[in-house]
Amino acid sequence: MNLKNYITDVPNFPKEGITFKDINPLLANPEATNKAVELLAKGLYGFDATKIVGIESRGFLLGILLAQKLKLGFVPIRKPGKLPGAIISQSYALEYGEDSIEIQENSIKPGDLVIVHDDVLATGGTAAAACKLVEKCGGTVVQCNFLMELNFLEGRSKISNYPLHSIVHY
Repeated sequence: MNLKNYITDVPNFPKEGITFKDINPLLANPEATNKAVELLAKGLYGFDATKIVGIESRGFLLGILLAQKLKLGFVPIRKPGKLPGAIISQSYALEYGEDSIEIQENSIKPGDLVIVHDDVLATGGTAAAACKLVEKCGGTVVQCNFLMELNFLEGRSKISNYPLHSIVHY
């Protein structure tokens, strides 16, 4: 099964010049979704991971299914102001400015072995910030895991200190 057949291009979304990779057709097809989770999980059984963090928001969709398949806890990383209680923030650079993401302070414990999951690796800024959040909590990132990787944006270079697994490349 070629998962690219279930990912459609949406030109000029969310702004002019961007081609958005829409995974809704993949999610609407249970066989494609199951295949994606199976391929994402391949090779992860030997990591002895304890948690999967999913990056808001599309990282939640397959991240929680991956956590269920691997029998691991799931922890969301969210945009600012979306999580209750004590949080830890991490800022990162955007092309024109800065953004940040947050995690609940006690969601990752020292010694946790963590897989960082998102739907797409683009420029790598968000993924690098997520890895820093895990480490601020005392966890160790054992792999960065993506449904898609946009190779031409070279995001891999920002997280080159971590094992990386992507199943669809553009």
